[in-house]
Amino acid sequence: MTQPSRDLEPVHSARDLYGVELRRQRQLIGLSLDRMSDIVNYSKTHLHGVETRERLPLPPLSEKLDAAFGTGELFQGLWGAVKREYMPRRFDHCLELEARAVRIQEFCAGIVPGLLQTSAYMRALFTEGNPQMSSEEIDPLVAARLGRQEVLRRDSPPHFWWILGEAALRQAVGGPEVMYGQLAALLPLVQSRCTTIQIVPFAAGSCTLMNGTLILLTLPDNSTTVYQEGPRNGEIFDDRETVTQCVREYDLMKASALPPRDSAALIEATMEMYEPCESPQT
Repeated sequence: MTQPSRDLEPVHSARDLYGVELRRQRQLIGLSLDRMSDIVNYSKTHLHGVETRERLPLPPLSEKLDAAFGTGELFQGLWGAVKREYMPRRFDHCLELEARAVRIQEFCAGIVPGLLQTSAYMRALFTEGNPQMSSEEIDPLVAARLGRQEVLRRDSPPHFWWILGEAALRQAVGGPEVMYGQLAALLPLVQSRCTTIQIVPFAAGSCTLMNGTLILLTLPDNSTTVYQEGPRNGEIFDDRETVTQCVREYDLMKASALPPRDSAALIEATMEMYEPCESPQT
């Protein structure tokens, strides 16, 4: 039997706990890694990496493990804890509400919001914002943010409404190829059954929200909580006065934004900035 490359510490790390629990459940019913690989359709190498903390248990592995072991939502819950280890602590409560929300509205002035980011865009943000970090250190950050996007694929997802500043389309994060892919990924979500995207053009001028991010999370009981974030701080508000003011500011942004069809047209026009040019014929 292959042994882990180092001692895991499940008391201190959700990622370690996940690996220990996977190994325990597998051995409890006498499954080899080869047999486990056949059942969940993941490679033996990948499963060993999860058990030894060398790889992240990216979706849909957790759902497959719970089905294979009959453990309810044990591994899905552990994956949630793993994701939270790689999120800023100030964002924890927002993540908890995000998982329960029936409606999520977000304004972001200068970058594409996390729930809409491609993996390449995420990686570029982390790399350019943390040049001292290695690729191995950035991998779990990307995986955790991708994990948040599971909420988009739920059987009954929330209704999402995003408002983006035009700067988010034009700030060339990661270069032309990354931006082209990112903007292309936005188009199907501009107006769908559960998603709406609007763009606030530069011509709309200044606004009270232009320096940060605002997220409005509405729960099944119709209560709304506000998460506001600046470059180095984030705060949660649920008092009536602040929520009412933030909802009003968000509604004003809707009024300043282009309708979805025009927003899609602006996204497509901006994509032309990033589309690779063919070499001239000689």
